Amino acid sequence: MLELLLKSVLVGMAIAAPVGPIGALCINRSLTRGFVSGVAGGLGTALADASYGALAALGFAAFSAALAKISTPLALFGGAFLIFLGWREMRKTGAASVQETAGRGDLIRTLLTTYVLTITNPATILSFVAIFAGFGLADASGNQALVVVVLGVFAGSLLWWVFLSGLVAIIRHRLPVEFAHWVARISGGILIGFGLVAVSSAFA
Repeated sequence: MLELLLKSVLVGMAIAAPVGPIGALCINRSLTRGFVSGVAGGLGTALADASYGALAALGFAAFSAALAKISTPLALFGGAFLIFLGWREMRKTGAASVQETAGRGDLIRTLLTTYVLTITNPATILSFVAIFAGFGLADASGNQALVVVVLGVFAGSLLWWVFLSGLVAIIRHRLPVEFAHWVARISGGILIGFGLVAVSSAFA
């Protein structure tokens, strides 16, 4: 079981590590609203990764088949959501976007946003299936193995986001306010770009 847990943690980290739309959003939140806000975004992503881990562990073949059937609506919804978030980020000004602390409501919104983005992101889904199978977790069976896989994927994903958010939070006060303004614009552009790719993939 220890080997299964370690593999699951690595899967969680491998899925979370690539800097895509979720990474851009979490970096922006950490930079403009602090460590806790970045971790809130990472928690939403980790919960989504754990959700996929649970479904895959319950039945990998059925999981892959189900994803193939709903990939188009997921791509459309996820892509549209990314475009909306990107547009909203690009409209923010640097001074207005920087906060010393994030309120409870903002943290909950950040968590829910990253959960929805992750659960509907086609790139995340495809990488999850590939990495999950590559680490041999598709063969895991039994209730105990299911719990180990879900906890491992969750822990691995969250560990990465805690590390990334902490790193950004350390340097945020050393940067000029204008830097946050440009980060908001760049991350907004990244979100829109990934959103357009997701929407176009639905019609491919």
